[in-house]
Amino acid sequence: MEKNKILIIEDVPEMADLIALYVQNAGMEALVYSTAEEAEASLRGQVPHAVLLDLNLPGMSGMDFLKKFRAEYKDSIPVIIVSARDADEDIINALDLGADEFVTKPFSPRVLIARLEANLRRVTKSEAAAEESIQFGEYTIFERSCVLKKGAAKVRLSAREFDVLDYLAHHEGENLSPATIFNAVWKVPFGDNTAVAVYIQRLRKKIEKDPQNPEYIKTIFRYGYRFVNPTKDK
Repeated sequence: MEKNKILIIEDVPEMADLIALYVQNAGMEALVYSTAEEAEASLRGQVPHAVLLDLNLPGMSGMDFLKKFRAEYKDSIPVIIVSARDADEDIINALDLGADEFVTKPFSPRVLIARLEANLRRVTKSEAAAEESIQFGEYTIFERSCVLKKGAAKVRLSAREFDVLDYLAHHEGENLSPATIFNAVWKVPFGDNTAVAVYIQRLRKKIEKDPQNPEYIKTIFRYGYRFVNPTKDK
């Protein structure tokens, strides 16, 4: 499963290490840079899921980085300012430039991570509202973008794995034979429908807490499979 990548821009090594530690302990990947210039260069290779940004930086200021970041990347990426500057003017300017939150130093690392996770959940909910989606348990299937997410984290699926899961979810509660699934997903007149079992096994390893005792993709003896959505039962 792909981890959320959190860009941390902080020039005090001890503070950067502390924030990175809490980010990693929360199951996310910390991308740490001491200058805005280094962070900006890193964006050419990968765009983060969120940014934790100090304002007092050597060289390019945090405000200038924020302005450029909002001009070049989508507004849905959360940016949380983490700064010792607590003047009303600084807070208002940062929010006006597109920051989502302003956390003043000193701060509780646990509270910072809680705010970060809340912003990531907000992004997931807004993405779900922007396109058709199916939610089951902690997971959301995004139809248009062909993406599966667990919370805010993307789950790595091949195109075929996604198609099998999407078909099962659309036929929630139905008993589906391997032949039925194969004909619907592979869309070929001839083929080996034993491939379905292989893809079911792969999906279970990625979405089930216990693949041997699946919660979502059930095996129906002598028939095939049934997709169960516990979210609808609540």
